[in-house]
Amino acid sequence: MANLNELELQNLRHLIGGHETCATKLDTYAQQCQDPQIKQMLQQHAQSARQTKQQLMSFLG
Repeated sequence: MANLNELELQNLRHLIGGHETCATKLDTYAQQCQDPQIKQMLQQHAQSARQTKQQLMSFLG
């Protein structure tokens, strides 16, 4: 892994936080949703956001 400068590190943390927020909101929306197709779509997008967050976190370690 290449060394990250301060700005890159801040941007990466911002992206990670954004994906975490997005996943949390999508999970909340899915729990409140009555339509099974929309519920499934929201859950899939939440899972995708969590996977992207994990990929981004790999750059920190």
